Amino acid sequence: MFPMVTGFINYGQQTIRAARYIGQSFIITLSHTNRLPVTIQYPYEKSIASERFRGRIHFEFDKCIACEVCVRVCPIDLPVVDWRLEKNIKKKQLLNYSIDFGFCIFCGNCVEYCPTNCLSMTEEYELSTYDRHELNYNQIALGRLPMSVIGDYTIQTVLNWTQIKIDKNKLLDSRTITNY
Repeated sequence: MFPMVTGFINYGQQTIRAARYIGQSFIITLSHTNRLPVTIQYPYEKSIASERFRGRIHFEFDKCIACEVCVRVCPIDLPVVDWRLEKNIKKKQLLNYSIDFGFCIFCGNCVEYCPTNCLSMTEEYELSTYDRHELNYNQIALGRLPMSVIGDYTIQTVLNWTQIKIDKNKLLDSRTITNY
């Protein structure tokens, strides 16, 4: 008879423990109702890239001296530099410069080692296309100035949310925005 009584007692204790766990999880679930949503509705709201974000490469044709340092430091030899030697002035003249962003790993070596600073990383990250051949950018497409996420009036950036109260004296970075 005692094993049956201890079985009922154990069953009762397990039932009470399970009810306590369910109650605790329900309280945790209710505490999440006051939080702000973490999801960004992408086409209409865009997050601001951090200061060291490596996006599309911007190229300034006039500054380039066709030294091909960018090709040598690239882990996959990606930039294509076409030049010809001007014999009368004994200098290289740049004819064409292109980067295929379908293969680029955005490591930033070309930007870091460029002696004339004609390459720079932008905050532009929307490079998706339906055809992979459209990702091969020539010097004209690379020279196009990037569209700033902050200056685009057609979208609502994360900074413009009315729900987020940000202290104006604090410096903003990606951690500041995601911690709210």
